[in-house]
Amino acid sequence: MQKYQHVNFLLNLLLSFGKLYIVFLLFMSLIRAYIFFSFGLDNYPLDEVFSAFFLGLRLDASVLSYVFLVPTLLSFIVLLIRARFLQKYLYSAARLYFMVMITLIFVLSFSDIAYFSFFGEHATVMIFGVFDDDTEALIKTAFENYNVAFVAFVFLAILFALYWSIFKIIKEKESIKKESIKIDSNYLKGTAVFFTTIVILALLARGSLGLFPLVHDTPDPTANVFLNKVAMSPIISMKNAYQDYKKSKNGSYDLIKESGFRGKMAEAFKIQTQKKSIDTKNLLQNITYKTAKNSLLEKKRPNVVVVMVESFGLPILKYQSQKFNIMGHLKKHFDEDILFKHFISSSNGTIVSLEPTLLNITARPHSTSFGQGEYLNTPFFQASARVYQKAGYETSFVYGGNLSWRNVGNFMSRQGFDHVYGRMTIAKSLGKDVSKISHDWGVFDEYLYAFVEKKLHNAKKPQFIYVLTTNNHPPYTIPKEYKSNSLVFSDDLKKHLTGSMDLAKKRFHDYAYALDTLGEFLDNVKTTDLKNNTVVAVTADNNTVEGIMKYDDYYNTTKLIPFYLYLPKYLMPKTPIDVTLASSHKDIFPTLYNLTLSDANYTAIGTNLLDKKHIHCGFNDAGVIMSKDGAFKLGKAKTAAQKECQQYYKASLAVTEYLIKSNKVQKSKK
Repeated sequence: MQKYQHVNFLLNLLLSFGKLYIVFLLFMSLIRAYIFFSFGLDNYPLDEVFSAFFLGLRLDASVLSYVFLVPTLLSFIVLLIRARFLQKYLYSAARLYFMVMITLIFVLSFSDIAYFSFFGEHATVMIFGVFDDDTEALIKTAFENYNVAFVAFVFLAILFALYWSIFKIIKEKESIKKESIKIDSNYLKGTAVFFTTIVILALLARGSLGLFPLVHDTPDPTANVFLNKVAMSPIISMKNAYQDYKKSKNGSYDLIKESGFRGKMAEAFKIQTQKKSIDTKNLLQNITYKTAKNSLLEKKRPNVVVVMVESFGLPILKYQSQKFNIMGHLKKHFDEDILFKHFISSSNGTIVSLEPTLLNITARPHSTSFGQGEYLNTPFFQASARVYQKAGYETSFVYGGNLSWRNVGNFMSRQGFDHVYGRMTIAKSLGKDVSKISHDWGVFDEYLYAFVEKKLHNAKKPQFIYVLTTNNHPPYTIPKEYKSNSLVFSDDLKKHLTGSMDLAKKRFHDYAYALDTLGEFLDNVKTTDLKNNTVVAVTADNNTVEGIMKYDDYYNTTKLIPFYLYLPKYLMPKTPIDVTLASSHKDIFPTLYNLTLSDANYTAIGTNLLDKKHIHCGFNDAGVIMSKDGAFKLGKAKTAAQKECQQYYKASLAVTEYLIKSNKVQKSKK
């Protein structure tokens, strides 16, 4: 058998790396193609599709170049120091290294695709909420909604095919020549080839000849939102999400700096409050307000019920009809009462929308929940329940699930709620067997509302009740005895759906159940004595159905959720309410305070939606901003109104962070 020289041996290994690089790059491109064909529309311009895939190729090449630099540098060092005794280990070490790396790439890509299929975007910090969530329920959800055995088979088959490629390509065919190595032209050529390869890999890893590396300054390849998502690398998304998660957990998160207001907090408060002159000594005084004195409210204080419905996005209501009756009993209430139509969620997860809403702040991007971090035991002075508590209300937080979920029970008990109720208390109060009235995440919504109704009817003093539902959540389980309305998919709806139609049908049946039972709750409020003394506000945590929907007008649609109000006649404003105002979760309680409380102080980031003089904008922590000129992505403002909302958002983030840290300082002084 012919014996190769030391240099040729290593060059042969380098050639194997090059072949494997192409295989891995092709594999990552196929992942991108899967996202494109599974979740996209059919009519994208070819030049834009090409631009998206080309940028994606550059990003994948950047990731892979970092992976391949390690064994290439190691082989180069072996060449330079002429360590022939190490040659026999290089092939086996390389095979093991690439098996580990491709497994990591595949697992991260697979996780990102799973996240994308549910939320309609690449991984964010929320993906690590899996470790903080109800793990048992998540596993049950996976087994009920997906063919886990088939998915596992495909996963392993692809992984073994990649392993086979590694062993097929990195295959040692020749033995090592024993005689000593001479520094000749062959050696110098080999050194040049390795050096050139390393330079090329370094350039590909950087991805750009500009000021910043490609992964730190990734441009939008097209004007199309979905195609821009297609271009993004799942690996880079997962890396960014993990960095944000660690930063949020270890307390190194600095939103004031990221918003551009470090050392300029007075300026942030001026922009946020829309005031030219502010109190610079006590900055928080600038976001402290007082409701008008109202003798009628003082004599007749209404109950206030706020319902946050799981995953209730507005866009699907576009398809409401007799054949696709997803609203059920809710429809007449949305037609009769107040419904803000340009209202967006503050975040895209439940806990990260729930907490900011109740704390009168806007959601902070790239952050984890307060109840699962350093703020678990912090009693926030501006919490909404505390405002009602000070006004003489009995305050209750009612969650259909387990209070251990995300530490919600412990956290809410410190935020001005006199009572915190979970699924076990609800079942016991209703005299029901909890196992017979529950799904994997909590009690069925109808029993949650029955508990709230019972509490309202038995109340001895005005009630403030915040309700968080659990239906309309994977695995999309509804009571067996519930008779669903007609949910026939129109051709138009089918064109705008992605993924499994069977799963979509199951999902929309649960969606319809959640809306129908909410409508029945409102029926019961309006047909009893409660109609004269109870305010009901309805919103949602997010619009997660966006994960299976293709929107024609992405930014103006994707984050839309309801803000609905039922008001007794004596509370109805005398002037018409502008329901077209751009708004989000931060505005719920400032609006409710001014409708239901007399002469009450409150601190809040949001605005009263009845105040026509103040700027009104909606914020979502994914960087989606709603303005009177429509929604847009942070950094992409075009009109004067959008630019104003963009600056207002940045200032609101800085003021939010200042307010949060002020609570921490006050706690430490106690």
